[in-house]
Amino acid sequence: MTSRAGRSAAAGTLSARRSDGSSRGTGSRCEPDDARASRQPEAHGRALERRARRRPDGARPHRRATSPRERGPMRFGLFTSLAYTTWDDVRALWLEADGAGWDAACVTDHFMPNTADRMGDSLECWTALAALASQTARMRIGTIVAGNTYRHPAVVAKMAANVDIISGGRLICGMGAGWQENEHRAYGIEFYTVAERLARLEEACRVLKALWTETKATFKGRYYQLDDAPLQPKPIQRPHPELMIGGGGEKVTLRIAARHADHWNTWGGPETLARKNRILDEHCAVVGRDPRSILRSGVMPVVITSDRAAVAKVERAYMTRLGADEAKARDTVLGGTVAEIKDKLARLQEAGVGMLFIPTMFLPADRRPTLDRFIAEVAPAFR
Repeated sequence: MTSRAGRSAAAGTLSARRSDGSSRGTGSRCEPDDARASRQPEAHGRALERRARRRPDGARPHRRATSPRERGPMRFGLFTSLAYTTWDDVRALWLEADGAGWDAACVTDHFMPNTADRMGDSLECWTALAALASQTARMRIGTIVAGNTYRHPAVVAKMAANVDIISGGRLICGMGAGWQENEHRAYGIEFYTVAERLARLEEACRVLKALWTETKATFKGRYYQLDDAPLQPKPIQRPHPELMIGGGGEKVTLRIAARHADHWNTWGGPETLARKNRILDEHCAVVGRDPRSILRSGVMPVVITSDRAAVAKVERAYMTRLGADEAKARDTVLGGTVAEIKDKLARLQEAGVGMLFIPTMFLPADRRPTLDRFIAEVAPAFR
């Protein structure tokens, strides 16, 4: 990726969020988000606000609301696997992306490959992200997504605040319930039932927001507790870093997203995202949330080619890797000529999707030709 095509990423603060109706620990009680008030010392608050305004030249404010009723420019990011790679390779990829016009890049969060032998180099998520934050200047950076079961949410809140500061307010804190059983078993991490993992994720969202926004947070949940807990320094983004919920579960995960997410992400193409977006809107109505306040993003492998056999090969790889059926693979893989890809992206945008992440694990070893062509020939039509 050698050209500086496209527009700059949204590297600034999230300065005007809508209330999401969730609870937040405040002193000795929890209170709704719309009762938020800054409890930071005045001088400290002014200092963080000054830092939050220092966006790189040309960066535009972060924009979240995108739906069929309110469509804006799409943004494009990289979904970067940290398995079977090296630090030098990941760093080089991100530096190229930061200079070539990509809007964001996010890393996965796993300790080992999801294979029978479990062998293969896997870089750790948050330490790698902190280093990448210091190396990049413009695009948003984040996790896609961090497994909630691996760390107490208070630890995540602290690490995320530090990464937000290191990056100058560019963090996307992506959180998921956790799913990869082999690493839980190998490291003695409790692999709870699906229901409990989701319940823990919902509480974790409340813990994160409490620690990010309150001077001292108290939270009494079923799984997590805070007792007059400070978190200093606070993140740069206001009222807190962009919180992305990952997952497509329509009954519970989307309800958690409706309550807590600034950004919701899942694998899928136009058909999948159109259906799930409608369900997310329904959950928003139940909890009293404006659905336009949640950015919706999809993850789609990309193959730019006129060779249908090459597209089918990526579809089969997707089916094997994610356990998807043929129809889901056809919907999710963004394959074909530039014109065909643009047509499918237009349908994705019509479905209410405002951002696309391209997973690097489905790209050839030499990723640059595909990524260069996408950012130069496809992305400008949607910006």
